[in-house]
Amino acid sequence: MRVTTSKSKNAESFYITKSFIDDNGKSTSRIIRKLGTLAELSAQLHTDRAGVMAWAKEQARLETEKYNSDKEESTVLIPFHANQPLDYGKQVLYSGGYLFLQSVYYQLKLDQVCRKIKSRHDYQYDLNAILSDLVYTRILSPKSKASSYKEAQKYLESPSYECHDIYRSLSILAEECDFIQAEAYHNSSFFGKRNDRTLYYDCTNYYFEIEQEEGIKKYGKSKEHRPNPIVQMGLFMDGDGIPLAFSLFPGNQNEQKSLKPLERTVINDFGCSRFIFCSDSGLGSEDNRLLNHLGDRAFVITQSLKKLGAEEQKCALDPSRFRRLSNNQPVNISELTEEDSDGLFYHEEPYSGKKLEQRMIITYSPKYAAYQRQIRKQQVERAMKIVQEGKSRKQRKNPHDPGRFVGKIAVTNDGEKAHLEYYLDEEKIAEEARFDGFYAVCTDLWDDSPEEIIRISERRWQIEECFRIMKTEFSARPVYVQREDRIKAHFLICFLALLVYRLLEKKLQEKNNDKKYTCSQILSTLKEMNFASVEEQGYMPLYERTELTDVLHEVCGFRTDYQFISKSKMREIEKNSKGRK
Repeated sequence: MRVTTSKSKNAESFYITKSFIDDNGKSTSRIIRKLGTLAELSAQLHTDRAGVMAWAKEQARLETEKYNSDKEESTVLIPFHANQPLDYGKQVLYSGGYLFLQSVYYQLKLDQVCRKIKSRHDYQYDLNAILSDLVYTRILSPKSKASSYKEAQKYLESPSYECHDIYRSLSILAEECDFIQAEAYHNSSFFGKRNDRTLYYDCTNYYFEIEQEEGIKKYGKSKEHRPNPIVQMGLFMDGDGIPLAFSLFPGNQNEQKSLKPLERTVINDFGCSRFIFCSDSGLGSEDNRLLNHLGDRAFVITQSLKKLGAEEQKCALDPSRFRRLSNNQPVNISELTEEDSDGLFYHEEPYSGKKLEQRMIITYSPKYAAYQRQIRKQQVERAMKIVQEGKSRKQRKNPHDPGRFVGKIAVTNDGEKAHLEYYLDEEKIAEEARFDGFYAVCTDLWDDSPEEIIRISERRWQIEECFRIMKTEFSARPVYVQREDRIKAHFLICFLALLVYRLLEKKLQEKNNDKKYTCSQILSTLKEMNFASVEEQGYMPLYERTELTDVLHEVCGFRTDYQFISKSKMREIEKNSKGRK
């Protein structure tokens, strides 16, 4: 800092000024403090101009020392002008929540992955800048690729590429999709050892706002029951709910056939060959069970009791065969009391497939039975309304559709044309009630305890949560890109966004003594972390400091919750978020 003076017709004034580089790279300065006029200071100090100048230089030195000793705790004086309007087109509001996602992205070393890809392709744009911004915007403000470019311009670090570069990069990302997934898996070890002893697999689908089939966009059974072409996704997840790998396949393909190619990729490219495969019965075909019976692999797959043979079903539902899971004591579940409402009971039966002998574990939960009865009661009430209205209604294939409890019969009056009468199918209701509270899994693990097998199967809910986050919070569908390579790149971005989010979520939970924040809490906090640019001098946070923001700062190793952040300090924060000091 230095002393400057300005002379007017009537007085000479003394100031302390500070030099800095503005956003355009030009050297400029601003007044930090006005010391007073020569007449005022001479009278106060009882000295001449030379003495006033010496005093002023000492004040500038002290101001410099104070600034350098503790930049963050020093008082910042910034002049505002009440009669000066804002400049046209000047951005003053910036989004900063992406910095915490950026910390995870760079710990995954995806910037190095992009450099490896660059060595194999000929392009001029910054692939890492594009990919990182697409991942951040998919989490914080999911939109089209063009809108994502506009959204990234609100970040503290503006894009270093043009909008058309995004679409060019999608072809590269699609081509390198498997390589990026494998590298992300290997680099995720920097967050701690992956819980890949158990791998969960499931499939879902995403619809397109189009009418005609094309490429892998085919008509199939949509999860949203929409009459649009769909593309299907298979997803592997580890035991902590963190995504491992994904693949895409046509909307009309049997999802059971999707497992083998992706599992081969996980084994060969990821080096992940020793695991327990866990999935639902829809993906647990005999071939898929046999596939995971080989080598160092095993399986735990849900089993539909309704699809068992009559004799097997009778044994599975026999109330006298059960044991209490907590102490392994025999119990007849038909004689349970109110005190047993929170208990869990099990028994084992051999299960013979066409090619494989397996172990079937059947469980019974009174709480789950009560839940199913309550749900069915509501469905029966809706079925009664259908009967009372007497209107023809096409039953949906949804297993929870109340129309399944409605029967119909054709009757005639004296040889006249038959008409339909509807009735409540009590037999169908009673048949479903037989299975209330029961759940079964099949496995080839003969030495593991029933409790451990059940615990493995219970974690399948996390993969459903992964799909829900991608579809709801990350707006992965409907899909608007049309070319097959761009579709693949779109889902790669969604997958990486899910991976980055899940790893951040895990770090927060570990840092906060296993307290789990909800997805809504984390995302809303990140979205609200905005900053106002203050007279080109720095930034002022515009968000509320909470327990969650404190934990975010702790796990990422930087802080943005000071009352004022200078521009140099913000540049330092940006570097820290990329793992650079």
